[in-house]
Amino acid sequence: MTTNLRLPGRPEDLTLPALLARNAAEHGDLPALSWREGPGWSTLTWAEVRRKVAVLASGYTALGIGRGEHVLLMMGNRPEHWLTDLALVHLGAVPVTVYATSAPEQIAHIARHSRARVAVVEGARELARWEPLLADAGVPLERLVVAEAADAGPHRTYGSLHASGARLHRPDAFEKAWQETRPEDPLTVVYTSGTTGDPKGVRLTHRNIMLQSVRLDRDVELPEHAEHICYLPFAHIAERILGIYLPLLRAAHVRLCADPAAVSVAVRELHPVQFFGVPRVWEKLAASVRAVLAQLPAEQREAIEAANDLARTRAGHLERGEEVPQGLEASYLQAKERVLDPLLGLAGLDRLQWTASATAPMPIDVVRFWAGWGITIMDAWGLTETSGVCTVNRPDGFRLGSVGRPIEGLELRLAEDGEILTRGATVFGGYLLPDGTVESAADAEGWFPTGDVGRLDEDGFLWLTDRKKELIITSNGKNVSPALVENTVKEHPLIGQALVHGDGRSYLVALLVLDPELAPAWAAARGIEAASLTALAGHPAVREEIARAVEAANARLNRTEQIKRYRLLTEEWGPESGELTPSLKIRRRVIREKYGALIDGLYDEPREGVREAP
Repeated sequence: MTTNLRLPGRPEDLTLPALLARNAAEHGDLPALSWREGPGWSTLTWAEVRRKVAVLASGYTALGIGRGEHVLLMMGNRPEHWLTDLALVHLGAVPVTVYATSAPEQIAHIARHSRARVAVVEGARELARWEPLLADAGVPLERLVVAEAADAGPHRTYGSLHASGARLHRPDAFEKAWQETRPEDPLTVVYTSGTTGDPKGVRLTHRNIMLQSVRLDRDVELPEHAEHICYLPFAHIAERILGIYLPLLRAAHVRLCADPAAVSVAVRELHPVQFFGVPRVWEKLAASVRAVLAQLPAEQREAIEAANDLARTRAGHLERGEEVPQGLEASYLQAKERVLDPLLGLAGLDRLQWTASATAPMPIDVVRFWAGWGITIMDAWGLTETSGVCTVNRPDGFRLGSVGRPIEGLELRLAEDGEILTRGATVFGGYLLPDGTVESAADAEGWFPTGDVGRLDEDGFLWLTDRKKELIITSNGKNVSPALVENTVKEHPLIGQALVHGDGRSYLVALLVLDPELAPAWAAARGIEAASLTALAGHPAVREEIARAVEAANARLNRTEQIKRYRLLTEEWGPESGELTPSLKIRRRVIREKYGALIDGLYDEPREGVREAP
């Protein structure tokens, strides 16, 4: 549903501050931003947000921040982050959020590359990585602002900056500054999370983001002023769109969730109408539901499975663009009311009207699992370089397992090797260079090579195959998509994560990770006692079940794609330990380096812990 709110100009002529001015004037009493404070929530209306932003803008002006200047931010999803971002934009400065999980060398690279003089950080944990840069002659960084006053030490606090802004604020100067901003001016620089090599700075303009937001809004079915639970990092383009830019367009209500691990608690409390999760989030939610179901009596499970079948059959008609038979619709609605909604309500998922995923191919078994609960995940695809999504599934046209069709105004075509090329007004102008200039990444005709490989079906739906640089080329010259193999073997609930290796080798091997939530539930349901995941991984019943899972996956793959040997691991991979990016995409290079000896051992003679696939 396209928002019916008045736009203060043509989309291509808009800037973000113009939307905030409209919201304060026309929707000033509506809630804009909420965050947890003690047992409850604190909330700012749109009118209050704009007054806060104006004061903060004056504070940052007094700090010497000027138009076009980059300012680095490393904070969680807290009001200081959200408000600072908007305040800097109103000055014509460029906020650049850095992932909180970034290593010191990545932070140093971004600080040098962006030429930022000021960074705003959260507290002691961040200061430990940022303070050494103040003494580094090769880094332009001059000053740190700290959100947590108790941790600030000699550095400027966010509170004192806000206070000085309140003293020095001049409304005429504030209004003049934002009105000088042009659509072609930079709105933000987003540094890619770096699955390989150093992060690249992607410069996005107001026009890029405004057109992306307006076009995405046309494909999203939501009531006006809907709430959004904001839990992904603002360094991720998806949360910048969903948690900052779209809410300004829609005058929506942002609920900040400072701890991503607590998002399920927020969902249970708020019962949102929309929810976005990267594939790993949907996988973990599905694993949690499956773990609960495994503990239920057989009779109750049978009733749930029957309701799941009805929901999936109904979704199949909608997917094909068919009218749902009247009898099926009636049976589904009854099962939804009596069986599905009460269970979904326990998790806060009973009011969902729009659910989506992006950033990586969604495992089809996870998509179909949620379809069985009446939740159709509208998978999308895009990159930081395309200002967010390029393709989306829509309620009136979707294919489960695909990433949808192009948004308005965006062109797609496939290169000879299957790489997806795109061009349009939402594609960035280029990568930021250390001297502040921008280098185009498009060819002479404006086509940007995305690095993703896919296929287009006869109805124009895009299906992702893999990342071009991640394709495995075996020693006999065969190309293999690791994501295809990994997602196939992960369809078994015991397997939470997987990495397939085989570049330059004659066959594939795999590292498999037990699901830390579902594996104990699976074992308990079968009377298997184990004190830890390590003990479970060594249990004969678990090992045999994993062997059957690999065998079942291999039966669906061609000979080149089949896993010959594998090793079962028990430690879940994550951003903190380095195996996943902050957006939960797998870092193949890191895992290969970390487990190099183990992977090499899988090509040696079989030994303890190494399993031959059946």
